Amino acid sequence: MSKFTVLAKPVDMSGGFKDFFDTIGLTGGGLVTKGVAAVIAVIAVNMLLHLNNDPKGALRKGSMAVGTLFVALALALYGETLFSTVTNAKG
Repeated sequence: MSKFTVLAKPVDMSGGFKDFFDTIGLTGGGLVTKGVAAVIAVIAVNMLLHLNNDPKGALRKGSMAVGTLFVALALALYGETLFSTVTNAKG
């Protein structure tokens, strides 16, 4: 008789997307904030790749791009917590 090693317990996914997002630890709002952060990060990298040859302009645009990357990182890490107060408002 062969013994199988169970790597993961079975998960009931009959609830559809809600069950899937629960298994990866994201809500719908969390997924949206991660998507927005990804788009902002792509824009910041694009800003970094298109710097001028002028040193003063390149420094200005580069610092704006690094700031934009910082905003994208903060949104990716803490966006769900930041916006949970808005979505859980009681009225």
